[in-house]
Amino acid sequence: MAVVVVFALTRSIPAGLLTFRPMDLMWGLGLGLGLRLLQGWTEGVESSAFPSVATIDGSLPQEWWFTTAVPASVIAPLIEEFFFRGVVLVAVYQLFRRSVGVVASSLTALLASAGGFVLLHSAFESLALASGVQLFVVGAVCALTVLLTGRMWGAVCIHVVYNVSFLMLAVLGTMLA
Repeated sequence: MAVVVVFALTRSIPAGLLTFRPMDLMWGLGLGLGLRLLQGWTEGVESSAFPSVATIDGSLPQEWWFTTAVPASVIAPLIEEFFFRGVVLVAVYQLFRRSVGVVASSLTALLASAGGFVLLHSAFESLALASGVQLFVVGAVCALTVLLTGRMWGAVCIHVVYNVSFLMLAVLGTMLA
């Protein structure tokens, strides 16, 4: 995915797509935490324990931070958002914008990028329906953020906050177990 992102961004970057505004952090924090709350609510958090990580002697393995935490909190959100929102969303939007209009092309681009986001995650693990729907909602919210602001960083921040909040819950669940 990183190769495709680099290739696409060297060919063409829509004006303002890579611009960062402080408001992007606010969108990321608010929507990322809201999506995590929605995920907890839809998966019945009130009836299940916190997620936890396999431990060695009751503590987190040292390599967990480098093999799971850093990739899930920084690397994956950057690569996935730049691929699905910076390449797929923008390409589909540009492809259909003139022929079907802004609204229809925006909806098509949103569905394509959010659907691809779910398919990527389902390629690596079997997803329950609730998890698939939740991932689609995360992808759709990130896509909508890019479509409404014209900037990538809000979507990246949403994805980072969403993933980091899960990791924090997993660390807490591991400590309480």
